[in-house]
Amino acid sequence: MAASLTCISYLSAFTFSASKTSVFCPSLFASSIKVPTFSALTVKPLYSTFSPHAAHAISFTTHATSTPASVLDTSTKTFHGLCYVVGDNIDTDQIIPAEYLTLVPSNPAEYEKLGSYALVGLPSSYATRFIEPNETKTKYSIVIGGANFGCGSSREHAPVALGAAGAKAVVAESYARIFFRNSVATGEVYPLESEARICKECKTGDVVTVELGESRLINHSTGKEYKLKSIGDAGPVIEAGGIFAYARKTGMIPSQSN
Repeated sequence: MAASLTCISYLSAFTFSASKTSVFCPSLFASSIKVPTFSALTVKPLYSTFSPHAAHAISFTTHATSTPASVLDTSTKTFHGLCYVVGDNIDTDQIIPAEYLTLVPSNPAEYEKLGSYALVGLPSSYATRFIEPNETKTKYSIVIGGANFGCGSSREHAPVALGAAGAKAVVAESYARIFFRNSVATGEVYPLESEARICKECKTGDVVTVELGESRLINHSTGKEYKLKSIGDAGPVIEAGGIFAYARKTGMIPSQSN
């Protein structure tokens, strides 16, 4: 067995004592250990030998733009009519209570019925209702609100109900983010932000005009004008009828007729 151990040479000397056995192995000294050497590894870059197979080639085809984005320009768009004024923190349950969420907006009859319940969840302190009894449409085309309009749940039915009722725009001091996004995505109403607290200076029934291009609201009943924040790139999306309609009209996705 000792012959098979390369670490022990034939010159190994053994000494024995009463307490231990010591082994002297000259071949284990550092000067006798040979360290292996390696030649440099040559690595060829992958691109030098790789070539894609013709069958795997990928080509992209863009859909022809059916409607240029310039056609969806909202710089000259205006809304004129009576306004309906509400306060702060108008939540989605006040805009459209949960009991009516079973209505399907894609069904024309149910879409109209959904609109008839818009803002029906407002407390009784609002003596004037947004929609008169037995009516499905409102006479107020512009809703003016305070801070945090559209807070609460993420239901898309909230802006849809307002649009179905006949509202064209909401002008508020600020919005819950999800309501703002749903308004743009559905294209139902324009969510416009005011730079002043207009809800304290206007009252329900005032005749107002909203000019998108000038970013302003004119209260003809009081003669006052108010600066609005620009709707920006969201304007053409809403004008097209929502995010999917905008994508189809600008050629981002195929139109349904294709």
